[in-house]
Amino acid sequence: MGFGRWECSLLVPETSSAATDLDLISFLQAIPDARMRRGVRIPGWYLLLVAVLGILSGCQSLRDLERFARRHHAALTKSLGLELRRPPSDSAFRYFFLHMDVTALCAAIRDWTLAQIPGGAADLDQLICDGKTLRGSIEPTPGGGSAFIAQVTLYSAALGVAISQACYATGDNHERAVLKQLLGELHLEGMLIQADALHTQRPFFDSSRSRGPTSS
Repeated sequence: MGFGRWECSLLVPETSSAATDLDLISFLQAIPDARMRRGVRIPGWYLLLVAVLGILSGCQSLRDLERFARRHHAALTKSLGLELRRPPSDSAFRYFFLHMDVTALCAAIRDWTLAQIPGGAADLDQLICDGKTLRGSIEPTPGGGSAFIAQVTLYSAALGVAISQACYATGDNHERAVLKQLLGELHLEGMLIQADALHTQRPFFDSSRSRGPTSS
């Protein structure tokens, strides 16, 4: 089943009972919904699924997601065996995202990605760390500097996919601490980690199991 410019059949089972442990839907359903129960008409996992499909199809705003959800409402609900009177609006997405547990979402995406790899993380031999500033997040500080939101990503060059990622505000955290957190969530025995020079400081490698930084 095609949606927008991408072929998304791997993300949407033919019926709701067709989902397996490898389906993205199964992982999205496990994410807690922090919204108040009263008045909730659209499941959180469905909003996330539409958001994923919409972003893959080029959506860049909440209004884009609303238009995408409206266009594909009949096909999606039929495929998933859902009975929804109307598609989600931009305000429904906004309210849900404001209450979204971003950490839980990132963990679910990470676990789903690893589930697609035979052997999981244990089957990987190399990961690359990359830190990027999120566009539009830079703001000047009273001291003449700047504050911004950054994202740290661990990805596999061999597979061409991001394995794990996390965002942080520069005033609240640092890239070294975020990378250390991400690495702590994975099985890394015998794995090579490539990162920028700022991660080669000795305090970062405080584990007796680590051989410490190397350079070439």
